[in-house]
Amino acid sequence: MTTLLVAAVIFAGVALTTAVQRDDSPEARKSPTPSRTHTEIDLARRITGFATDTVAEAGYKPPRRVERRTVAEGVGLLVEGRRKEADRKLAEVDFGIRTLTDSATGRRFAEVADLAGEDARGWGRVYVGLDGPVRWSVQVPHPVADADSEQLGAGVLTAAPGGVMVLAGAHRTAGEGDAADVAHRRDTVFHAVCAELTGRSLPGIQLHGFADSTEPDFDVILSMGAGTEGRQDARRLARELGDRDFDVCRAWAHKCVLEGRTNQQGRLASDEEVPFLHAEFSRSVRSDEAGIGRVVAAVRTVVAGWA
Repeated sequence: MTTLLVAAVIFAGVALTTAVQRDDSPEARKSPTPSRTHTEIDLARRITGFATDTVAEAGYKPPRRVERRTVAEGVGLLVEGRRKEADRKLAEVDFGIRTLTDSATGRRFAEVADLAGEDARGWGRVYVGLDGPVRWSVQVPHPVADADSEQLGAGVLTAAPGGVMVLAGAHRTAGEGDAADVAHRRDTVFHAVCAELTGRSLPGIQLHGFADSTEPDFDVILSMGAGTEGRQDARRLARELGDRDFDVCRAWAHKCVLEGRTNQQGRLASDEEVPFLHAEFSRSVRSDEAGIGRVVAAVRTVVAGWA
């Protein structure tokens, strides 16, 4: 009888421990697990860990049309709250969903990730807020290449509810030619997911980085890409950034380099008349923790309005 009682106590303790995990190890930051796992974790650290541990060394395999559409459709089902259907759809291309609770904010997110080998295909991840309707997206097409742009994206995602983060899975030079440069191609998983969100009229902000020497007079280059939708949002963000001591080149008022007019996600948003912001940040801004915090605070004012 005593043996049975001890065994029951041990079993209960194990069950309680594994019901909600808190795991910030490098392995947890890097590797997704099956969809039913529910983990409490520092989400920003997980995202930046994925960039440094996986994206930096990942290969790139161009997806077939059916593969990129399947991932996008799965994300669409998840956005609609149809979790079981999303699970089944994503499993067709060896993607899965993991539920994460961000330890910093207490909000829940679904992580959509490649279960077959993220470092081989390089198709990236998607993070979907689960605590209310999805209203906007933040897009990071060049993690690692635009150093710390993934940190900016993670900060924006966790700063306000209602967001989806679309994160590329390979360095922009990982593929043959420009195959992995997802900001300038339409035949990628990244673009397919962004197109799915744009088709649902979700406004988006895409985050990039530039070398200080490229535009030494400015900290930020802000535009609406190829379109004019979101002009009010762009002006508001420029004011918010200016109020936080950033020098902003406003592409709608001045000639700036890196205006993002050839950006494919921006062109699609323009075609669909959906607000799209293209934001480039200097290396000095991205390398400074306080600077990143000020950027996130400014961007939050815009995405919170979208939410």
